[in-house]
Parts: sequence; C-alpha cells; structure tokens
Amino acid sequence: MEGTEMVSFGIIANAGDARSFAFAALDAAKKGNFEEAEELLKKSDEAATLAHKAQTELLFKEANGEKTPVDVILVHAQDHLMTSMLAVELIRELITLYKNK
Repeated sequence: MEGTEMVSFGIIANAGDARSFAFAALDAAKKGNFEEAEELLKKSDEAATLAHKAQTELLFKEANGEKTPVDVILVHAQDHLMTSMLAVELIRELITLYKNK
C-alpha cells in the first residue's frame, strides 16, 4: 500500500475509535457513571489526536508543495474524521446535560 493510503486508513481507524469511545462514554453517562464517561472521553481524545495528526501531516506536505493524490479512500477518511469530530462534540454536550439532570 502506498503512503497516502496508509495515512488514510490510519485516519479512518483512529477517527472510528474516537467515535466509538465517545458513544461508549455517552452510554456510561446515561447510567450515571460519569467517571467512566470521562475516562472514555480521554480515550476518545487520544484517538482523535492521532487521526488529526495524520491529517495535519498531509496538510503540511501539501503546503510545502508535495501534492497528495486524492482518491476515494482519502475522501472517505476526511469525511470519517469530520463526522467523528462532530459526534464527539455533540456527545460532550449530551453528557453535560446528563450530569446536570
């Protein structure tokens, strides 16, 4: 597999992990387990950071004149990362609502 494909799959995997941990945190919060929810959100943040770093590396290369071939896998990776980021933001808000309930 070429470099861009590997980066794309890394973004997809880590963004997926971030989303999964965030939804697990939401489930914990629904049950009143807010400490567990916070731990799961930390894991979500760690996975999201890995995905975002991979994306940032591509952006830096592009900014330095190294063109990135855009294919369906990269587009999917970007889409997956952005929807994951949105899900995590909304889940954080939902957890806050559960805490204040």
